[in-house]
Amino acid sequence: MKKLVVAMMAAILSMSLLTACGNTAGEAAPADTASEVETTTEDAATEEEVPAGEGEVSEDSSALADGVLNVGTNAEFPPFEYMNDNGEADGFDIALIRAIGEKLGVEVQVDNMEFASLVSSIGSKIDVAIAGMTVTDERKAAVDFSNSYYNAVQYVILPEGSDIATADDLKGKAIGVQLGTTGDFIAEEIEDATTSQYNKAVDAVNDLVNGRLDCVIIDKNPALVFESKFEGQVTAVDGAQFDFEAEEYAIAMPKGDTVLADKINTALQELIDDGTFDSLVSEYIEN
Repeated sequence: MKKLVVAMMAAILSMSLLTACGNTAGEAAPADTASEVETTTEDAATEEEVPAGEGEVSEDSSALADGVLNVGTNAEFPPFEYMNDNGEADGFDIALIRAIGEKLGVEVQVDNMEFASLVSSIGSKIDVAIAGMTVTDERKAAVDFSNSYYNAVQYVILPEGSDIATADDLKGKAIGVQLGTTGDFIAEEIEDATTSQYNKAVDAVNDLVNGRLDCVIIDKNPALVFESKFEGQVTAVDGAQFDFEAEEYAIAMPKGDTVLADKINTALQELIDDGTFDSLVSEYIEN
C-alpha cells in the first residue's frame, strides 16, 4: 500500500513539474520567434513615431530635421509683424511663414529679436528670418533669400506742416531710422544728415512728434500705420518724391541650403496659386 501511495505521489509530482515547464515555455518565445517579434515591434514603433512626410523632410534638410522651423522676426514693424493683444507675434509675415510651415508639415516657432541681429542669427539661433527684410547685396553676402514676396518703397514721415519736400531738403536734417533697415542705409548716404538709430520704429516716430527729429525714413506700410496712429501730428510721404527706389522683401535663409530654399519657394508659390497669399494681403495689409 505504501509503495502504491509513493508511486502515485511521484506520478503527481512529475506531472506538476511538466505542467510548470510548459507554462514557462509559453511565456518566453524561442530565440528566433523573439527576434521576429522585436523586429515587428520596432517597425510598428517607427511607423507610429514618424508621421507620413516628416521622414522625407528630415532626410532632405537639416534645418527641418526636427520637424520645427525656428523663425526670427522683429515684431516692431506693423502690419508685417507686431505683438498682438495676447502678447504673441502676429502680422502678415508671421501668418505667411506659418502657412509655409503648414505646407511643409512642420511646426513654426517664432522668436522675437532685434532686427539688426536677425541675419547673424541664421543658422545658429534660428533657421530663417522674416521681418519685412529687403534683399540687398550686403545681406546676400551672408545669407540666401527666398523668392521675393512683396515689393515695397521707403516713405518719409514728416511732422504736420513740414516744408521738407525733396531729396535736397533732407540734407543736414535730423533723421530717425530703425537700426539695420533700408531707411538706416538710405540715411547714411544723405549729405550732412544726423542719423538717430532706434530698435523700435515707434520710438523714432515718438521722437519726431516730440520735436527731436525732422523726419523718419521707414517702409511704406508701417509709415501709413504710424500716420493713422498719430493722426494730425505726422504725414507719410511717398519715397518716390525723394528719389528712393522700390525694393523687394524676401525670407532670409542659411547660405547654401538649396534644399530648404527649394522647399520654401515651392510652398510660397503654392500659397500664391491657391489664393492664400492674396487673402493674407487683404487681411493684414489692405485692411
